[in-house]
Amino acid sequence: MLGLYIHIPFCVSKCNYCDFNSYKLDVNLKKRYIDDLKKEMELYKKDIEKENYEKEICSIFLGGGTPSILTSNEIEEIFNNIYKNFNIKDNAEVTMECNPGTLTREKLETMKKCGVNRLSIGLQAVQNNKLKEIGRIHTYEEFEKNYKEALEVGFDNINVDLMYALPNHNIDEWKESLEKIISLNPSHISAYSLILEEGTKLYDMYEDNEFELIDEDTDINMYNHTINYLKQNGYNQYEISNYSKPGFECKHNILYWKCYHYIGLGAGASGYLGNIRYNNVENLDEYHNMIEKNEKPISNLENLSIEDKIQEKIFMGLRMNEGIYFEDFKKEFNIEFKNKYNKQIEDLKNKDLIKESKVGIKLTQKGREISNSVFVEFIN
Repeated sequence: MLGLYIHIPFCVSKCNYCDFNSYKLDVNLKKRYIDDLKKEMELYKKDIEKENYEKEICSIFLGGGTPSILTSNEIEEIFNNIYKNFNIKDNAEVTMECNPGTLTREKLETMKKCGVNRLSIGLQAVQNNKLKEIGRIHTYEEFEKNYKEALEVGFDNINVDLMYALPNHNIDEWKESLEKIISLNPSHISAYSLILEEGTKLYDMYEDNEFELIDEDTDINMYNHTINYLKQNGYNQYEISNYSKPGFECKHNILYWKCYHYIGLGAGASGYLGNIRYNNVENLDEYHNMIEKNEKPISNLENLSIEDKIQEKIFMGLRMNEGIYFEDFKKEFNIEFKNKYNKQIEDLKNKDLIKESKVGIKLTQKGREISNSVFVEFIN
């Protein structure tokens, strides 16, 4: 399986919690960037033709930044070049991230015409004061208008991003967010706990004692309420932070979690091809200069060893509720997983952090709450 990720790094303004590679919108820079993306596509087209990679792309994901900041003409230009340079499967999942405040009916119609069949709309909270606190540029009402327009245009696969454990967040506010979104009946919900990243505005505000983080028990209560409430309303938790109606799991993210190959295009994008995991340069001028020289704009690459791949497969696989299968490790790496990791399996089972069956292991609910601690056990 082969995926394609394209990074659009422009935003109207940077959200207070965001540490993704993004820049304030500059119309001229955006035009140059799209030209650079088209040239980068051509570089990878040549690779796919001559290397022993999968030839067909099964999922496309335009992320950011704010991909919906593109004009209708720019959206069409990018997709025309995707289809020109790559062999896209007929049933490929094609996702575009969108933010309220940059989305219009015209853009939605263009996306639909270009083959986009899944939207991921960033909301984060339904309370306008909370949206303002975290630096979002829109109101809840704008989100709901965009959401309903997307349905009218014909999109039936829509993810809504929500975030809990925000500054001064309480459980009642989080319940209100879930209830309001459930009433709209999206096919998919991603619900993440806020992680304060160094270099973000929220991190600096926290360091200056402008707010307190919620305590760990409240965070876990919010998480457990999310799982139970969404389950009651027909959403299956298939990964630590992701919930979907049956058949609407995000194929692109599953591709990452199952360690399949994907091409990453754009400033700051990452990719995984053959045994190589790579990251592109983040700086837009540096990205442009390398593309101008007909060079892939890679800042660093890592040739993964067998042990690296095993650890990644464990780490990523355990994120999913189905867990990991012993047979996969036998087929791919010729190892007996239970023998190699017998001590870790027994220790984690005794702590009620994983469950073991005849075919594999998966996290318990207690294990999901402290998943990073479980992953570390296998890495060490």
